[in-house]
Amino acid sequence: MSVILILMLASLGVALAFMAGFIWAVRSGQFEDTCTPAMRILSEDDAAGGERPGDEEVKR
Repeated sequence: MSVILILMLASLGVALAFMAGFIWAVRSGQFEDTCTPAMRILSEDDAAGGERPGDEEVKR
């Protein structure tokens, strides 16, 4: 019977830890801009600020 109590308390502790992590992520702004990272792949490299490292080897 004591094993069930230990498992219940452990699962409650894990659930509270995940809930605290989620609340921290929401408050720190992790979910503020979900559209821009997905659109970044579609933008041109020139508009992003120039050449990437390794471009000079491709041009040769």
